[in-house]
Amino acid sequence: MSDNNLSIESLLRRTEGLASVSATPRLDIELLLCHVLGKGRSFLFSWPEYTLNECEFQQFSELLDKRKHGNPVAYLIGTRAFWSLELLVEPSTLIPRPDTESLVETALERCDHRPRIVLDLGTGTGAIALALAKERPGWRITGCDRIPEAIALAKKNAIHNGLNQVSFIESNWFSALSEQMFDLIVSNPPYIVDNDPHLQEGDVRFEPASALTSGLDGLDDIRRISREAPAHLNDDGWLMMEHGYHQGAEVRQILLDSGFTEVDTVQDLAGHDRVTLGQLKELRSL
Repeated sequence: MSDNNLSIESLLRRTEGLASVSATPRLDIELLLCHVLGKGRSFLFSWPEYTLNECEFQQFSELLDKRKHGNPVAYLIGTRAFWSLELLVEPSTLIPRPDTESLVETALERCDHRPRIVLDLGTGTGAIALALAKERPGWRITGCDRIPEAIALAKKNAIHNGLNQVSFIESNWFSALSEQMFDLIVSNPPYIVDNDPHLQEGDVRFEPASALTSGLDGLDDIRRISREAPAHLNDDGWLMMEHGYHQGAEVRQILLDSGFTEVDTVQDLAGHDRVTLGQLKELRSL
């Protein structure tokens, strides 16, 4: 193969075979090249004539072949951008998605800078907890997950992003939290219907099913969280959960049935229902 075919400019055109597995084939190649070269994307555009050496080309080719077979780019390069963070990712956890930034935005908008005690249920990579910590350094934040590998990864991400004030514990939802109380509980729980045909498509084929599916209507975990959260929320505390674009009305009713008020649904940037929240206003003095 000639050196011309090993240049960045040439390799960026090698999108054949990617269209069936990716909506962003060019971006996929850019990210793979950046990973192999240890450079930012600006390098690709500033030095299009740069020629990969044999080792770099072999590594790039192997990654590109795996991508053509559907392996998510995030798992191939080991990182994913979320909010203003770079997160390490592994196949034991869900890959953070831009939709989840709507949950972070909602929490920041509804809660001011006053010190708060916050819980991130099913933290995975730690994305939500760490994004909130980045913006609200005065908050005391705990992330929990039932998967030990997820907790280990979240702790790595805290160190990687210099956010060591966040703590992570192993817990199946509230199981290890005893009588701990919080001002804000956030969660991106599983909400896809069991056996949804879309689970056999795209990146989700490689992600842990336990982080994706939740019963015949996808709402089993949301029901459980809504039912158990009041025992762990201070007066005027908020519960905020991400869910599917078609589940807003059902999740609002679940929160109302669980005793929440100020129930509302927030849309994502595409205009789809994405986050539903409710506030707990218990009249404990009565």
